[in-house]
Amino acid sequence: MTTENTGALAGLRILDLTRILAGPLSTMMLGDMGADVIKVEPPNGDDTRSWGPPFVGSEAAYFLGLNRNKRSMTLNMACKPGQEILAELIKKSDVLVENFKSGTLEKWGFSNEWLAANAPQVIRCSITGYGANGPKGGLPGYDFILQAESGLMSITGPQGGEPTKHGVALVDVCTGMLASNSILGALQARHRTGRGQHVEVSLYESSLFMLANVASNYLVGGRDGGRFGNGHPSIVPYTTYPTRDGMMAVAVGNDVQFGKFAAAIGHGEWAADARFARNKDRVGNREALDAAITATLKTDEAPAWIEKLKKAGVPCGRINSVKQAFDDPQTAARNMIEKVEHPTLGEVKLIGTPFKFSDTKTSVRRAPPTLGEHTEEILQSELGYDAAKIAALRSEKVL
Repeated sequence: MTTENTGALAGLRILDLTRILAGPLSTMMLGDMGADVIKVEPPNGDDTRSWGPPFVGSEAAYFLGLNRNKRSMTLNMACKPGQEILAELIKKSDVLVENFKSGTLEKWGFSNEWLAANAPQVIRCSITGYGANGPKGGLPGYDFILQAESGLMSITGPQGGEPTKHGVALVDVCTGMLASNSILGALQARHRTGRGQHVEVSLYESSLFMLANVASNYLVGGRDGGRFGNGHPSIVPYTTYPTRDGMMAVAVGNDVQFGKFAAAIGHGEWAADARFARNKDRVGNREALDAAITATLKTDEAPAWIEKLKKAGVPCGRINSVKQAFDDPQTAARNMIEKVEHPTLGEVKLIGTPFKFSDTKTSVRRAPPTLGEHTEEILQSELGYDAAKIAALRSEKVL
């Protein structure tokens, strides 16, 4: 944790009106890159403040993991005095990120036309469930439901088994990343045009985009997706295998690698076998090859196979628990655990920043804020309110 800010986005202000996961993740990424993020929460706070256990003191681990590098203020945005404060904050911002139900900001008076007239520099990023139009336009979106509707669950799980969701809210995570990416694009465009614009991302579109090669298999080749367990629809061997003492992962990406793999596990003849020589042959004979590999790998322990395969240049690895992954020396070497000093909890560990800049370095400058921790600070330093006015707003339940 540091007070120094040399980040790529230093000097930019992000007004974060989001809650839950996708929005807070996107604004946290911008904050890690140096932006000043003001998180405006309703008086009862972001929903994830109560999502636990686990809790650290009174703070939910879920909230702590998504809201560093932000200042928090509370504001009742549904009332007129709250909307007047919100208008002042918008005018002093570069980016406004919101994930309200479609039409909520407009109902409060903050349409794109208002922004163009009163805050033309502001980039508005809307994160929605299904987008603003279409048969489902305007409906709320939930990660789990989008994993189901998009086809992601249909390609996840054991072959012949039931569709399965991912272990994390992956649609929310990817939507947050796409939101951050889109905001950066709009900021670059502003250098050229001098104007902000409205950026939209939705969980629905993100979940379809996440289908990647599986989507292309259908759109180009007419092949629907299916479940292959830990396997790959188009590459073999590319899955997990049991060994004498547990499971390991093997990822053979091409025919040359397959030859190295076969030789390393004592079956160099497989590379010349007509059933296995080319990847298309291996895909067609998946069951036979997987059975042969399994029989071989069960004769020794995973660490021994991993050592042999890595020496041969074959991608492979152990299947770690989350604890094992964070205890890995590589995690520490890449600074993927940050320690921050929280105002009420003391030292707290957070996940590090996954992108590294050589010059405009990312940083963790602020611990995740307590609810409304910076309300007075923001109203006084940014809007010029005095103590009496702030006290009056509190008595009126605006804050």
